Amino acid sequence: MSRTRTAILAALALVAGASGTALAVAPGDTGLAAVPCTVDYKVQNQWDTGFTAAVTVTNNSAAKSSWAVKWSYAGNQKVTSGWNAKISQSGTAVTAANESYNGTLATGGSASFGFQGTYSGTNALPTSFTLDGVTCNVDGGGPTDPGPTDPGTPSTKVDNPYSGAKVYVNPEWSSKAAAEPGGSRISSQPTGVWLDRIAAINGANGGMGLRAHLDAALAQKGSGEEVVQLVVYDLPGRDCAALASNGELGPTEIDKYKTQFIDPIAAILADSKYSSLRIVTTIEIDSLPNLVTNTGSRATATPACDTMLANGNYVKGVGYALHKLGAIPNVYNYIDAGHHGWLGWDDNFAPSATLFKQAATAEGATVNDVHGFITNTANYSALKENNFTINDSVAGKSVRESKWVDWNRYVDELSYAQAFRTQLVSVGFNSGIGMLIDTSRNGWGGTARPTGPGATTSVDTYVDGGRYDRRIHMGNWCNQSGAGLGERPKAAPATGIDAYVWMKPPGESDGSSSAISNDEGKGFDRMCDPTYTGNPRNGNSMSGALANAPLSGHWFSAQFQELMKNAYPAL
Repeated sequence: MSRTRTAILAALALVAGASGTALAVAPGDTGLAAVPCTVDYKVQNQWDTGFTAAVTVTNNSAAKSSWAVKWSYAGNQKVTSGWNAKISQSGTAVTAANESYNGTLATGGSASFGFQGTYSGTNALPTSFTLDGVTCNVDGGGPTDPGPTDPGTPSTKVDNPYSGAKVYVNPEWSSKAAAEPGGSRISSQPTGVWLDRIAAINGANGGMGLRAHLDAALAQKGSGEEVVQLVVYDLPGRDCAALASNGELGPTEIDKYKTQFIDPIAAILADSKYSSLRIVTTIEIDSLPNLVTNTGSRATATPACDTMLANGNYVKGVGYALHKLGAIPNVYNYIDAGHHGWLGWDDNFAPSATLFKQAATAEGATVNDVHGFITNTANYSALKENNFTINDSVAGKSVRESKWVDWNRYVDELSYAQAFRTQLVSVGFNSGIGMLIDTSRNGWGGTARPTGPGATTSVDTYVDGGRYDRRIHMGNWCNQSGAGLGERPKAAPATGIDAYVWMKPPGESDGSSSAISNDEGKGFDRMCDPTYTGNPRNGNSMSGALANAPLSGHWFSAQFQELMKNAYPAL
């Protein structure tokens, strides 16, 4: 007999005793009206010093517009992070209160939340719970108990993982977004989970670790399909052409990358508990394209990128990640493919595809470990420029001759992604590969959005007057002023495109506006300084960055507000 069933019968007996009347219970009648609430507490995963747990509370009394569940531990358990509830702890007493988006709890309705915690000795289950001060009955169990978050049938790999699936809403990002004025309009959108240092695997600075996110995804999944989006981002000598996103590993620390970063991630993703999830990985942004564009005799070259080209550790690292993660049946690897304002020129386009093939066949990987590619990750390039095309001419000059386009073959991300897919297939990638486009910050709406083509006085007035992308230069990448939220995430929006995604969580900074000491390996890049006058990589232009920005990945409220204001489609 389960603890839930026992508690219900005990409650009925108490009611009968109090009334002095025997209470007959028909077979199958649970008598829920006599039980004000039930709590299902499950330890989903447990290791030597920590655990994750899932809690479901069911309300059998009057409907509620807010709620709080409380319990106490008998041991030294400490909650370190949580999701889908605001969790606080004082001594052994824990309180989990609703988030802004899940406060409604109907009669007979349930709410689920989870958390990660630490312990030593014995991780004893709580024995008593209350919902808004009223004692509930209890169900509970350990990591092997089949509960409401049981993963179910392992996922079979599909052509497009986004088709017919929900996508994981990161509760940490969602709660930050919901706390912003107007943020509840988008706080339920799915965003990427960034594994950008070794500590992020188990949860950095009290945040959710990888297992905690996957457990939360199982809770969100229900009986349908669920995509979880991960950004795998910690190569040795990471992002050799920018300081704001430098990483923790030095240029030669490829073995540490393999054994302390990729191997632990692969071990978690291979856990059969998560086999029913569709796990999409974005593999190492800002890496391989740098080896094409920022090395050798080019004016944009940097010593750091020359080093990474010479030692081969970008290629080795990407190959190793593809090989280890690609061996997991429900993992879908997408390699970062820059954006049209980076690789769209003839000198960069084909060489990049060739280099990607080299990486995809390094360290044991094959092209079968690559499900597709992603463009515009954490960037701002417009999805579709409708007011001019690459084939237009004005006053005897091609659009390609304009200062903005500057001989690029592409004017927007959609045309670039579709063309680059064709190029990738031509060098040996599978014909079924799909493309993702990050549309989190490329909307460029608001009052500055042009409503039609520019004046035909010259090719520059034509392009500049009509372009949606309002950056000073398409090489500008840090916290861009005037940017807006782009197309909302959606599956299969165009030919060859698996999905529009928000891989970069809107509101998370690209880098600090001034130097900030930190233990995250992040430097100060002048491209994030609004007073900076530029370098060859942005045509020696002003940076266009917003002022007062925090470290990359940290919450930037002013940017979040501007992204909502300039969203296109508008909110």
